[in-house]
Amino acid sequence: MTTAPFRIAFFSAQKYDISAFDSQLPNDVTAEYFTQPLNEISVKLAEGFDAVCCFVNDTLNETVINALNEIGIKLVALRCAGFNNVDIPAANHCKMVVVRVPAYSPEAVAEHCLALILTLSRKTHKAYNRVKENNFDLNGLLGFNLHNKTVGVIGLGKIGSAFVKILNGFDANVIYFDPFAESDIATPVSLETLYQQSDIIALHCPLTNDTLHIINEQALEQMKPGVMLVNTSRGALIDTAACIRALKSRKLGYLALDVYEQESELFFKDMSCEIIDDDVFQRLLTFPNVLITGHQGFFTQEAMSEIVATTLENISAFRLQQPLENQVS
Repeated sequence: MTTAPFRIAFFSAQKYDISAFDSQLPNDVTAEYFTQPLNEISVKLAEGFDAVCCFVNDTLNETVINALNEIGIKLVALRCAGFNNVDIPAANHCKMVVVRVPAYSPEAVAEHCLALILTLSRKTHKAYNRVKENNFDLNGLLGFNLHNKTVGVIGLGKIGSAFVKILNGFDANVIYFDPFAESDIATPVSLETLYQQSDIIALHCPLTNDTLHIINEQALEQMKPGVMLVNTSRGALIDTAACIRALKSRKLGYLALDVYEQESELFFKDMSCEIIDDDVFQRLLTFPNVLITGHQGFFTQEAMSEIVATTLENISAFRLQQPLENQVS
């Protein structure tokens, strides 16, 4: 007797997702890839499938969870680490299993964070554009060393720890705040001390009720004039409007973002021929000391391989009714 294949609906699927997953799918698993993000409207596309595979900006609120439950979906496989976009109580109520990829490549995000810092500190993005136009003038490109700078790291999980190890190679003075971690690779301090002493502040913490807008007006007021702020974690860790005011007052000397609070309307799409309605984002782009990348910190060959492997392992464990190490509901 032939068993029907296990069918997975992938949402927010990019070309690189299709290529990476198609080559690794087991013979008894089939996938259909939807470029649309999962939300209240697109959820109907999941009808007839056994599971959905989602990414960071897909909507998994109570309405979507209930709709998935009504059409028989019992597994949500997140191909990312964060799950703040999932209504966990709603999933539990529906007895819906939610699994994630808790750690795909901490070094990928940590190295991208460093790349943003070095790009801003040495103005290599501006130098690149100048040289392309045969302009070799160094005026306006004066940078600063990371050596002996005080770098404050908020969050010392796997990514934060990988980032600290890199900084230690630069002989930077690394301090950190994390109420849930202890480590001897950096010096623990209070959040207020970190704000007051840091020349560079990097965010490597999850988005929770406690960390929502952890960088706000009050936090910025405590920081050194000219501080560099880098966020490669979650967009909503930062109050963007407060950061814009701090940029205008010169309190913030540099801002580097790989994530943005309203990124679901922008990132992972080609918007080059579109009019962007987000005035806050457009204002950020006007500052010469702001550097933004489109949530590419995770995007390395090694990280993608790990994401695919762990996602498929999670799905296999669910199908075989084995223990789910990466379950969040």
